[in-house]
Amino acid sequence: MIVRIWRGWTTPENADAYESIVSTRVLPAIAERNLAGYHGAYLLRRPLDGGEVEFSTIMLFDSLDAVREFVGDDYEVAHVPAEARAVLARFDERSAHYDTLLTPEDTRPV
Repeated sequence: MIVRIWRGWTTPENADAYESIVSTRVLPAIAERNLAGYHGAYLLRRPLDGGEVEFSTIMLFDSLDAVREFVGDDYEVAHVPAEARAVLARFDERSAHYDTLLTPEDTRPV
């Protein structure tokens, strides 16, 4: 399993708008593509000292080939639609990808 992690930052005033855009439009649109090897996403939010709000998406894929199916050959490029960019102050231009070594199922007590 490949975990794709991306982060973006916005102001407290734009945080609810960004959350709404991603949770009601961006992530559902990705799911509607029915991409082979895509297993969904987490949307995370936290306030930061200094007045910013950080968001992170964690997406799950079977393989880097599945990630390429999502964003193309340059699979590290961030997927940030225009309406989301409009309310972000800044964001990672590249996503990080990790091989999954252990999952919650692997670490549960037996």
